Amino acid sequence: MLRSIQGMTAKKSKLASIPRVFSRWFSQRGWSIRDYQKSMIAAAEQDHATLLIAPTGAGKTLSGFLPSLIDLYKRPQAGLHTLYISPLKALTQDIHRNLTVPVEEMGLDVSIETRTGDTPSHKRQRQRRKPPNILLTTPESLMLMLSYADADKLFGNVKTVIIDEVHSLVGNKRGDFTALALSRLTGFQKTLYRVGLSATVDAPEQVAKWLGPSGQPANLIEVPTPSVPVVKLLSVNARIPFGGFMAKYAMEAIYQKIAEANTTLVFVNTRAQAELIFQMLWTENTQALPIALYHGSLSKEQRRKTENMMASGQLRAIVATSALELGVDWGDVDLVIQVGAPKGVSRLLQRIGRSNHRLEEASKAYLVPSNRFEVLECQAAIDAINQGKLDGDPMHPGALDVIPQFIMNCACHQAVCPEQLFQQITQAYPYRDCPKDYFDKLWQFTVDGGYALRAYDRYKRLTQDDQGCFAPVSKRVIQRHRQNVGTIVEAGRLKVKRIRRGNQGKVIGEVEEYFAQQLVPGDTFYFAGEILQFEAIRDMQVHARPSKAKDPKIPSYVGGQMPLSTFLADGVRALLNQPERLARLPEQVQEWLILQRDFSQLPTNNRVLVEQFPYRKSYYTLYYTFEGRKANQTLGMLITRRMEKRKLKPLSFSVTDYGLSICALKPLNQEDILALFQPDILGDELEDWMLASPMLKRAFRQIAVVSGLTEQRYHSAQKTMKQVTFSTDLIYDTLREYDRDHILLTVTRAEAERELLDLSRLADTLIRFVGKIDFQDLPNVSPMAIPIVLDVRSEQVKGATAEAFVEQANLYAEAEAMLDEVKALLSGN
Repeated sequence: MLRSIQGMTAKKSKLASIPRVFSRWFSQRGWSIRDYQKSMIAAAEQDHATLLIAPTGAGKTLSGFLPSLIDLYKRPQAGLHTLYISPLKALTQDIHRNLTVPVEEMGLDVSIETRTGDTPSHKRQRQRRKPPNILLTTPESLMLMLSYADADKLFGNVKTVIIDEVHSLVGNKRGDFTALALSRLTGFQKTLYRVGLSATVDAPEQVAKWLGPSGQPANLIEVPTPSVPVVKLLSVNARIPFGGFMAKYAMEAIYQKIAEANTTLVFVNTRAQAELIFQMLWTENTQALPIALYHGSLSKEQRRKTENMMASGQLRAIVATSALELGVDWGDVDLVIQVGAPKGVSRLLQRIGRSNHRLEEASKAYLVPSNRFEVLECQAAIDAINQGKLDGDPMHPGALDVIPQFIMNCACHQAVCPEQLFQQITQAYPYRDCPKDYFDKLWQFTVDGGYALRAYDRYKRLTQDDQGCFAPVSKRVIQRHRQNVGTIVEAGRLKVKRIRRGNQGKVIGEVEEYFAQQLVPGDTFYFAGEILQFEAIRDMQVHARPSKAKDPKIPSYVGGQMPLSTFLADGVRALLNQPERLARLPEQVQEWLILQRDFSQLPTNNRVLVEQFPYRKSYYTLYYTFEGRKANQTLGMLITRRMEKRKLKPLSFSVTDYGLSICALKPLNQEDILALFQPDILGDELEDWMLASPMLKRAFRQIAVVSGLTEQRYHSAQKTMKQVTFSTDLIYDTLREYDRDHILLTVTRAEAERELLDLSRLADTLIRFVGKIDFQDLPNVSPMAIPIVLDVRSEQVKGATAEAFVEQANLYAEAEAMLDEVKALLSGN
């Protein structure tokens, strides 16, 4: 259906003229052009920006390109006609493969090419001289092209820009970055036709506003989903563990499903999980099925090889991270298995949509929770899917640290004037309300670094010409900018070189610097699907040889933890309070929850359950917030700080998405709990902690890189994270002492509160539940506390003495014993 936002009606859509060669091609395929595809063609003819929301298998991508192909057929032109922007490099390759088929079969004289970070330099140069009709690119590569002196000529005749998986860009820095690029393109081509494509959008009207030019909402075309995905919990006979995140208990069952299916995508949440689960599946692989591994830290060659093998039907399964969750169209995939909690309904639907890329067939998926709490999360997600409900990230104002990078990008193209640029920035939807005084400060920072830094030539980037406009002070400044375009601040990485003979070998991917620095010669680790033995770091490369060791390490990656969505957290709360839904859970999980209800109580919708129990000469207090890891981390820091002030002797705390566990020397009473769980904790405790914590420096490092204050790459060499951190820490301390009102400090504070602390979510929780505490003082660990207490990510509280700190044991092996103790207490034995 077509929902009219700007006056375009379904009746007008029937006026779309479709050349015979296209109608014939559809007929030869056994297809017919659908009404929404005709609406897309009509919208393009009228230059109406359009957001198409269509289920996987509905021909969404072809629908986006169809108006461009028809226009190029009717009115051939040399040079760039259509820009396709994808959030993933892998998706541009997939689209190139799939779009080439209809173009060749219809005999269209249309050239199609990709332009990403993997594109060789000679091809990039040739594309500028002789651009294709359709260019498939990423936000970063697009912005880089916009910085060239000939950008206005390259993009001056572009008629259409297609943004795929638009939901993944709205509400984050890459989306802000993309919105500014769209505004810049519109400056070159006023009648630019914008198209957004997605299968999962929870707030279509907001995304339509983001997509439309100058705040004018895009037309919205929504295609009904003919079938609800078939999503189930994977049935496993083994005991579901209380803690952990690898789901080893289910590997035999997962492998059996892979063996029964034609092709399976096994999705996991982190690269570390991908490496280990791939190894565990190979241990189960008695039939020698071709199973591959795919994640963003593997080399381009490794990833391309896997993509090609999958496209040609040579693989039975791929273990993959989010690098493959968006839009990749492999029609032979008939099963998706999600290992670990989904963390969000929309994200889960994206992954499920990779199976059965046919509109008339329901996608099929199994969820494999890693532990018992994740069973609840998986069931809540399944119920939401069956009810047709989605979640999504809230739309925030545009990130301010992106503005200096955009200013520099425009100045590298041609001299810029601040007033004109401010107008262009505010035409991008995320920046529509950008305060002029903030822009002025960001402008001055871009010119010379601001008050405390302008004395250093290093920070002078723009100079004023005779006409009052500003241009880069040197070619070196331009080069530095272009080498660092983008909003993704990478952790320092080292290439992994797989050695065979002598020091000969090939690079197979990257690990993060801090992990590599922990390795000593002889250590082994999983990478690229095999076990490698570390030799040395030479020339910024990790040299390692194949090994048959039994206990390798797993490379860990910063930012690997996905946040639990508020929507799904509320779903878990609701599930715990509906007995008829609990009855659908695995029997062992039902038993666990019944024991929890009888021994303590189940958390309710409108109150916070707090439990306390003694364990190993200390006392644990559990806060069941269901507010996600970031909010719980912040709450843990603030509560333990207030406990220290009150002489309550906190020792350590650990967090999960579901709750916060605090270990202390002394027990708390209900008055203590009520005093600790108060909104005013976001006052003095928060301010004191933020000023003393290294967290603000961490946030400043991100801001400094995005805004161009410092670089990740310099003269084609990647700086180490140690080098970047040393530089940004020094600048941060200088600004704190000599320029406290510097705009980057203001931006840093806002960034830390939103991205690192999740303060708005925490504040809402504290206000909503103030005084609404159910306190249970227990003689023993409760059943529901076991997974939280067992979580290994424990933080020692600064200020506690070494003698006072009670070493916390690894409780995984004791989980069943803990449960037996609860049963004994309930039975009176």
